[in-house]
Amino acid sequence: MSIDVIIPDDLWEEDNEGVITSWLVSDGATVEVGTLVAEVMVEKIQCEVESPAAGTIKITKEEDDVVNKGDVIAHIEA
Repeated sequence: MSIDVIIPDDLWEEDNEGVITSWLVSDGATVEVGTLVAEVMVEKIQCEVESPAAGTIKITKEEDDVVNKGDVIAHIEA
């Protein structure tokens, strides 16, 4: 079963785009619920994205990719 890692709608206030500045886990790593997996920069503010599930992460967006709220940035195989 695959669960999407999505940029949450409430991660920042405005409808601005963000940029993935770093992945805090490697592709193929095992993560737990709530593990910080990525950092996204929005207008000079660093936001953190957490894992919604436990399992093995498959990263689909790279560092420096532009993202919007609701975008899928990775999948977790439970």
